[in-house]
Amino acid sequence: MMRFILPFVIFVVLSVFLYKGLGRDTSEVPSPLVNKAAPTFVLPKLSEPDQKFSPADMKGKVWLLNVWASWCGACKDEHPILMELSKQNIVPMVGLDYKDKREDGLATLQKAGNPYTLTIADADGKVGFDYGVYGVPETYVIDKQGVIRFKLIGAVTPENLTQTILPLVKELQAK
Repeated sequence: MMRFILPFVIFVVLSVFLYKGLGRDTSEVPSPLVNKAAPTFVLPKLSEPDQKFSPADMKGKVWLLNVWASWCGACKDEHPILMELSKQNIVPMVGLDYKDKREDGLATLQKAGNPYTLTIADADGKVGFDYGVYGVPETYVIDKQGVIRFKLIGAVTPENLTQTILPLVKELQAK
């Protein structure tokens, strides 16, 4: 009888962990970077590779960093929402063209429109790695001191924009 109790207890414990794991929302992957200083970098601008951008250029401003790529289907889905947001001129958006060919990124923005205040090229993906990018698209809200306050994994939607991103941006801008 005792030799069956230990395997049964192990089975129950593993079942509980499996049940909890399957019930989690995979789009809500916690980021260890939230509430920490955004990683620093210097990258070339997509349209003007001889000009550089660093997050330090945005000190004193609340801004969005949107990680995208020309080969990303979900990025195409969120693009019209970003275009509408850019027309409202609420918050500067920096586009990070991730693991992409420069000419492909430029062609995408020319065809679909450019919602970004500026776009930078992360051709080798090193900056994306430093930011903990799981895949594209991802969007970060960065405060006036250069601290990441929110990370969205997946496409910006009207719902997460109006319910989460914009209220946070307005709160941070008021500080």
